[in-house]
Amino acid sequence: QVQLVESGGGLAQPGESLRLSCVASGFTFSSYAMKWYRQAPGKERELVAFITNGGARTNYADSVKGRFTISRDNAKNTVFLDMNNLKPEDTAVYMCKAVGLYHNWGPGTQVTVSS
Repeated sequence: QVQLVESGGGLAQPGESLRLSCVASGFTFSSYAMKWYRQAPGKERELVAFITNGGARTNYADSVKGRFTISRDNAKNTVFLDMNNLKPEDTAVYMCKAVGLYHNWGPGTQVTVSS
């Protein structure tokens, strides 16, 4: 069974940084592109970042471009999201997804940015 478990969220002040992690199991991690999504209360789920299976290419939502960096360590079955210069509008539950795989959402990790 495919399983994705997010961690690393918490409370941060504007301008601070956080690193999110997503540990995968139950499939050949290095064969799949990965995505980070986020969802704030009352809003639709939003695609934040994308990375190809080997990590050669990445894409970002305009709202986070230049501030967030997606990366992966295939030896550890983990995809990361480094979040810099956090803003209050980044507050959301963050979750990861394997592209092209049928799986349930993991628990997600809450990021709250507030002064």
